[in-house]
Amino acid sequence: MKKALYLLAAVLISVSSIAQSQKASRVKMDTLPDYELRTAHANTAFKAGEKLTYRIHYGFVDAGEAVIEVKDSPYTFDGREAFHIVGIGRSLGAFNWVFKVRDRYETYFDKNGLFPHRFLRDVNEGGYTIYQDYKFNQKKRAVRTHSKKEFATPEFVQDMLSSFYYARTLDYNNAKIGDVFTIMTYLDDEIFPLKIKYMGKEDVKMRQGTFRCLKFVPVIQEGRIFKDEEDMKVWITDDKNHIPIMVESKILVGSIKMEVVSYEGLRNPIAKIN
Repeated sequence: MKKALYLLAAVLISVSSIAQSQKASRVKMDTLPDYELRTAHANTAFKAGEKLTYRIHYGFVDAGEAVIEVKDSPYTFDGREAFHIVGIGRSLGAFNWVFKVRDRYETYFDKNGLFPHRFLRDVNEGGYTIYQDYKFNQKKRAVRTHSKKEFATPEFVQDMLSSFYYARTLDYNNAKIGDVFTIMTYLDDEIFPLKIKYMGKEDVKMRQGTFRCLKFVPVIQEGRIFKDEEDMKVWITDDKNHIPIMVESKILVGSIKMEVVSYEGLRNPIAKIN
């Protein structure tokens, strides 16, 4: 049960892969060279004003809710405009007695380059608390943590919330079944190559209607919560929004399902059939 609920906390902010990772290398940021920042990376997927609400089911029980909202950042970073994206997750009903979750994630996400400048994580999961404040210096390809440690990162590395939005901007038009997309992500002083494998197109019927979707499976590490590599499936809308519309996962002690229950402020028409 405890592992299932830890996964619930992860699903609340849509970081579903448990990938092989490597420890990030300590550096002194002021000794590193400067690199050019990426500009004009195409984003036709989302805009300020978008708000997505998800419901998480553990078996037949409504176990949690996640709300993720995109706003314009009141701050600029090196003169560059950013989105301020906030994700809030919480457990519901009886799950508050078993394993209460109150999570808040924030990222300041460069509008042109689509990479994070700052990431904040403030979570309380069953009484276990975490606070993180990462300041990314993408010019130096490094990050400074709330504990003042500095680590080298891959170019344009993502955080655990920005990776969700960066994935939506990728071009899947020419994807072939079996193609794997990799997003380099920094978390807990480690570098995670989050990988998703394209499995083709599929219509998905849910409470909100039927949607044309693209189907993916995260490439994960076997034996740590999931039994097999393809025990989690993710469907995103087959339109320019690329909204993760539903997630289903089998775990060692049951199954979890997450689905969109409301959406607003979308940038494009959604691929809804009925």
